[in-house]
Amino acid sequence: MATADRVQILVEPILEAEGLELYDLELDGGVLRVLVDREGGADIGSISKVARALSRALDEHDPIDGRYTLEVSTPGLERPLRTPGHFAQAIGTAVKVKTKPGVEGDRRSEGTIAAADADGVTVRDDAGVARTFRYEDIERARTVFVWGPANDERKAKVR
Repeated sequence: MATADRVQILVEPILEAEGLELYDLELDGGVLRVLVDREGGADIGSISKVARALSRALDEHDPIDGRYTLEVSTPGLERPLRTPGHFAQAIGTAVKVKTKPGVEGDRRSEGTIAAADADGVTVRDDAGVARTFRYEDIERARTVFVWGPANDERKAKVR
């Protein structure tokens, strides 16, 4: 069983007990990133409580060889998209996509996710042009926070 799978088995029950869900788990070099979320957002108290519980469980079960740093946070407003599920949840959302070198077309694309399935994602730009990416061709993708008219009106009223 892969290290990430062993860690995920430890992480999920701890998150569920706090009413959180695992958004993403990444072991990159010496850093274990655990991104958590819940409907309406996760508060700092829940994140702190989960971080302490995860630290104890990881120390007790020791699923990772060597030294590492544990980071527990939310994915934020501009969240990374790494799995087909992430892309499917973000349909209708503004995104930035960077492809791997050698993939045909521009390496950087921006637009709105029009569709996502098990094989790839379709992004439609502001001109209405759609481009489909296979997941294995994506180097990095994330949602983009777009300031809406409600925010512009609020700013105008505050001045």
